[in-house]
Amino acid sequence: MMGPMTLSDTVAEIGAWGLENGHRALLALTGGRFPKRLLGMQTLELHTIGRTSGQRRNTMLTAPLYSKDRVVVVASKGGHSDHPDWYKNLTANPDVEITVDDVTTPWTARPATPEEKAALWPQIVKTYSGYDGYQKRTDRDIPVVICTPR
Repeated sequence: MMGPMTLSDTVAEIGAWGLENGHRALLALTGGRFPKRLLGMQTLELHTIGRTSGQRRNTMLTAPLYSKDRVVVVASKGGHSDHPDWYKNLTANPDVEITVDDVTTPWTARPATPEEKAALWPQIVKTYSGYDGYQKRTDRDIPVVICTPR
């Protein structure tokens, strides 16, 4: 059972919701011509299967590390004390899809090991320093997710 949300969690929740829905709204308004990069990161849509509903779930994210054979995303939720739902979904079912430039492809997602996260984190915060602030804002160890083509 989750306890009451703190003010920090409320701010993080509003910020995460605003980024997600603002990104989605801009995509709709521009007919999908929203910038392909945001804050120096590749924009993408992650498709997971809901861990309890079994329904397809879509989340707009940015990938601080992106290549054709590896996509790295960060389950920061703006420094919230709880993991984002998309992360909980992919840990229950690692078969995901990623859409970039209107092309959807199958991937396998997994949390980085502590050693992998330690190696990736400096590259991640070099791309977007905000992740460091999110980690400082929460006691939760923010997961780094590595996706590879399926």
